[in-house]
Amino acid sequence: MTAGAILRRMHGRTAKGVPRWAQLAAYATTLTTLPSGVWRIAAVNLHAPLLERTTAPPAGHGPVLFAGLWYVVVLSVVSEVLAYLTVGLVSEWGEVVPRWVPGLGGRRVPVLAAVVPAGLGATVLTLLFPYALIMLSLGRMINGTRGTGVLVHGWQAVAFAVTYAPLAAWGPLLGIVTVHYHRRRRAHGV
Repeated sequence: MTAGAILRRMHGRTAKGVPRWAQLAAYATTLTTLPSGVWRIAAVNLHAPLLERTTAPPAGHGPVLFAGLWYVVVLSVVSEVLAYLTVGLVSEWGEVVPRWVPGLGGRRVPVLAAVVPAGLGATVLTLLFPYALIMLSLGRMINGTRGTGVLVHGWQAVAFAVTYAPLAAWGPLLGIVTVHYHRRRRAHGV
């Protein structure tokens, strides 16, 4: 089975008029969340020696809203699914709802129904992840207080940085693909 056949099976056919660079940007978006998800699951659920264990959050952390092993898996899966939705911006299913969807199957996807959430997501992600990564590198939480809640040293810090750095590309990649989707759909008058 060729790579093209595998991709068509996974996400359907690429929409007409989508250049190769837009396809690659959409696929790259799905890869931005994968390393951090693998790191989280390995560190927390599988107890890989990727961080030091603590019994309580650091001072100034605030309330822990979600905890447990299920939370890490759900966070990782939801992040990957949201990143995968970018592929819809270059695929036929991003223009026409698949027939198997009850009540909506076969209908055209309104341009703004895809562009508004994708644009908002791209804006939030572009602002959030670089800021969060800078704060972490300075040894601070997102709110600026000292301590990160993630205790890593030496090679652990390198592994953490390597797996979380791709998240900074998620927002810009989504933004680029969203702008292309909007321009392409508007140029075709749909």
